[in-house]
Amino acid sequence: MKEFFNYLRALFEALFSDIGQFLKTAFVSPWADVRNNFLLYRDIFNVYVGDFGVGGWILYILFLLFWVALLGALVYLIYCFVVKYKAYHNRKVDKSKLIEQVQKLNDQLYTAILEKNEILNLKVGSLGIQPGAAGAPGQVKTKTDNDFSNSRFPKLAAVDYKYLTYKTHIEMPEIDSALSLEQLITKYRFFAASQMKLYYDMKTLRTFFAAMGTTKLIILEGISGTGKTSLPYSLVKFFQNDVKICSVQPSWRDRSELIGYYNEFAKKFNETEFLKAVYETTYREDNCLIVLDEMNLARIEYYFAEFLSIMEMPNVAEWTIEISNKPDPGDPKHLMEGKLLIPQNLWFIGTANNDDSTFTITDKVYDRAMTLTFSTKGVAFDCPFTEPVSITFDFLNKLFMEAQTNYPMSEVTLEKFKKLDLFIFNKFSLAFGNRIQKQMKIFIPNYVAAGGTEVEALDYIFASKILKKFVALNLAFLHDELNQLIGEIEKLFGKGNFAQSKKIIEDFIKMS
Repeated sequence: MKEFFNYLRALFEALFSDIGQFLKTAFVSPWADVRNNFLLYRDIFNVYVGDFGVGGWILYILFLLFWVALLGALVYLIYCFVVKYKAYHNRKVDKSKLIEQVQKLNDQLYTAILEKNEILNLKVGSLGIQPGAAGAPGQVKTKTDNDFSNSRFPKLAAVDYKYLTYKTHIEMPEIDSALSLEQLITKYRFFAASQMKLYYDMKTLRTFFAAMGTTKLIILEGISGTGKTSLPYSLVKFFQNDVKICSVQPSWRDRSELIGYYNEFAKKFNETEFLKAVYETTYREDNCLIVLDEMNLARIEYYFAEFLSIMEMPNVAEWTIEISNKPDPGDPKHLMEGKLLIPQNLWFIGTANNDDSTFTITDKVYDRAMTLTFSTKGVAFDCPFTEPVSITFDFLNKLFMEAQTNYPMSEVTLEKFKKLDLFIFNKFSLAFGNRIQKQMKIFIPNYVAAGGTEVEALDYIFASKILKKFVALNLAFLHDELNQLIGEIEKLFGKGNFAQSKKIIEDFIKMS
């Protein structure tokens, strides 16, 4: 045994000596002085091998197995590297060939669309309907008349082509043109219940329609299965239109994820379905909704920042989004100098779940949007079978404008609001901003026109706009102040009012 360890010592002394020599003479003649040392390794082995004994031979065999395993591992690593390199190299494909294949697929797609339209025209003709009537596609031209693949914006060009003969003018029936805002909401409620088995209470619908008259961004929060997405979906069906649902992805970081971007290599704009949906509303007279599903899976203030900014502009003629900074004469019809004007008949509806997989919605977003919280499922009720309506955006907007004239915020309510504002500022160092006050003066008349009361509307504003900011406060030290706030609310508005706000404050007190 002892001789074996002497052998190892002598062997490693010689080996590391040679390695040191090798490193010294690297890149010149690394093995010039050690070329005969393989014979030396053999001589060292012969000197000690006779005295190994049984234990020494066992250790020697294990020693050899170690070096064989080390060499095998090295060879295996080299093999894996070569295999992965080949696999990576094989995945490289000529980009020009890929682009050519994509263009061929686009040609095939548009050809299929044209063939589908021709078949649809035949079916329409067999029913005795004239092509080009409202809601019916017009006469389809041949592909050579409208080669979308040659456009920088093939999807938007397809929309232009669709509306060459697709008439969207709405002839409102007399029964629809006589509806008040409250009657319209009631009719929608019956439509959703009788045709789609969706049940909403009037308070929720009053809030939603009043919010539509206040802002173009509405956020629907709550647990899954409470009807968040179903509300805008059924509403658009009620307006005899189709809703576009865009699923927000966690990877969205900027506006290019929402709108698309110009591909300098392909010389085409990579359009998104969201951009196509926005562009199509520029042709329509009715009311259009785009749903941003699970909108807080990514940070809203990142990918939706430009829309948040332009919707703050008082002049709606300035609500433009730059699509291309290099306009082209062949660009889609409604792109003016590379910019798209966001139409007023369009609302953005965001659905949001508040859990560990989502981002917190910031005050910047909440301040600009109107928010509805869904906490329970709707309760079924009986109602008559109700048909959808045919109304234009101008008619719906007229109802909102009439609400501002007929139901302005009363001086009594305004005075109570000022006292509540002062109390909040003194106790919690929070204040109603100018934006919230502006929204309140628009929202409350809409809510009253929808059949509600001023106090109910102010309760909603206070709960959704002000109390949301309390989350950032240190509630553990505000127990007394929160109780005083409930007292002030009951003093100003009565004990039976502000139920929504008092419920939230009571939850804050339990947390403190």
